[in-house]
This record gives sequence, structure tokens and C-alpha cells, in this order.
Amino acid sequence: MAEEQPPSPPRREIVTGVPRGVNRRPPAHTPARSEISEQTTLGATYVRALMRSQLRAGLGALGALALLVGTLPVVFSLPRSASGPLVWVAIGLVVYPVMWLIARWYVTRAERNEADFTGLVMDPAEAPISLHRPG
Repeated sequence: MAEEQPPSPPRREIVTGVPRGVNRRPPAHTPARSEISEQTTLGATYVRALMRSQLRAGLGALGALALLVGTLPVVFSLPRSASGPLVWVAIGLVVYPVMWLIARWYVTRAERNEADFTGLVMDPAEAPISLHRPG
């Protein structure tokens, strides 16, 4: 009598693909980047949009600064007895910290505008990791 062999386990199938973590080769060009480098109408629109957003941020910061500095003559026009210490408080404790906040807002806004533009132009595989929160 022939001895029966135990049934063999089912054959395993191995599926292969691109390993995780390996960067895929980026496309030869990104449409937005080529539009800008070829100086087409669409590329000019992209650059104009960046310049417009940067101008808007700059004018906003300038307007806030003008409003801040424009109120100083009102403080200085108060009667001498009441405005003596108030002038120093206004200049030393109010104006400079507010100017710093305006400058900080402008720099943050300008960096965010540039990051948005870079995200539009670059391929997602090449895009640098953003340290800014979205919004």
C-alpha cells in the first residue's frame, strides 16, 4: 500500500511593487513651472498673482504702521501737564511693540504667500516640508 502524504500547504503568492519610502522620479517638468520659465500668459498670471498678494500684505502693514504713527501727533498735542509721561509711555511702551507685531505679521504673511506659490509651482514629490500651519 502506498502511504498517503500529508496535504501540502497552499502556494503563497508574493506581490511586488515600488518599495515605500523610495522617491518616485519627478516628471520632467511641472506645467506651472514651465509656463513661468517660458514666459507665457499663464506664467505671467501666476507671477502677477504672487506679486499682488505680496503687495497686498505690504500695503496692509504700511497702513497699520501709518495709523499707529499718525495717532502720535494727537497724543503729543495734549496739554503739557497731562502729556509729559503719556508721551514716553506712548513712544516707549506702545509704539515699538506694536511696530514689532506689524513687522512680524508682514514677514509671516510674505513667507506664507511664497510657500503657497511654491506649492503651486513645484511637483508634490519635490515640495519641501512646510513648517507653517495651513490657512
